[in-house]
Amino acid sequence: MDTRDATHCPLCDPRGDRIVWQDARCRVILVLEPDYPGYCRVVWKDHIVEMSDLSAADRRHLMDVVFATEAALRELMTPDKINLASLGNLVPHLHWHVIPRHRDDRHYPQPIWGTPERTPTLRAEPDERALGEAIVRHLS
Repeated sequence: MDTRDATHCPLCDPRGDRIVWQDARCRVILVLEPDYPGYCRVVWKDHIVEMSDLSAADRRHLMDVVFATEAALRELMTPDKINLASLGNLVPHLHWHVIPRHRDDRHYPQPIWGTPERTPTLRAEPDERALGEAIVRHLS
């Protein structure tokens, strides 16, 4: 797939996403990952591949949303750490992973894409409405 081709891009189609917040430029979705409740992706709506493809203002806006999402998850879930990652190797569409981490989660202290360390302690997903409201508060 051409990395600039949106034809087969799963992040270009928001159907089925659990959108907790969005504006004209990006959306925050709650990822269905039972081992990592609160795992969010901040997805740029246009099919853009790299941060440097955005204007300076758009880069600032995207990072403001990433940081507001991080702050909202810290407020609602009190994790031990938040992981932020922008990879895009498999899906070359600009997005950020915002992942609450707990010392007793499946992979801690390794990245969630590594070898599992233990059976995780199960935690509840944050309330989607409360998460969206917290993101709005932290963007203000």
